[in-house]
Amino acid sequence: MGIEIKSPREVEHMRKAGEIVAIVLDILKKTIKPGIITEELDVIAIEELNRQGAKSSFKGYRGYPAHLCVSINDELVHGIPGKRVLKEGDIVTIDFGAVYNGFHGDAARTIAVGDIGETARKLIDTTDNALKVGIENARNGARLGDVSYAIQSYVEASGFSVVREYAGHGIGRQMHEDPQIPNYGKPGQGTVLKQGMALALEPMVTVGDCIQG
Repeated sequence: MGIEIKSPREVEHMRKAGEIVAIVLDILKKTIKPGIITEELDVIAIEELNRQGAKSSFKGYRGYPAHLCVSINDELVHGIPGKRVLKEGDIVTIDFGAVYNGFHGDAARTIAVGDIGETARKLIDTTDNALKVGIENARNGARLGDVSYAIQSYVEASGFSVVREYAGHGIGRQMHEDPQIPNYGKPGQGTVLKQGMALALEPMVTVGDCIQG
């Protein structure tokens, strides 16, 4: 399966899906505080999806039981909301996707629960900046390896490691489309990027050694 090129109209549908994801993540960020139960976050996401006339990308995907993923501290991805209580000093990653007019938006945000330590704060900032670096290098005519290399270089220069077991991906009518976008690579290699491609960059950063696939 090749990389699908989206039309301007399709890009607008995706933009709306992305806006809905951003709205939900903003609401959840304001809601997260010590003492909140993670399943409460799922309920909030459902309510906002209904207001926006959208559906969850995650609910039912390969049997997944919730509308978002909630991963705490050293958990990397795919944590299921439940009875766990967030505590002061935790960091929590909310991964969320929405479907609007048949197109998906997908994003994650790592949020501090109250006051957190210096290393945790630097980890969050580095991951956020690595995403910005990746976006800056994802331009028409560049190669996919340029994006992956830019993310890896920034993260490692900041004293952290990229995760190699998981990757970003294409997105559109399906939540996961070609291509796979690892967070490590070599410049000048890989697929040539073209206008109309839709990519979900997913820098995943750890303290210490990276996770090997």
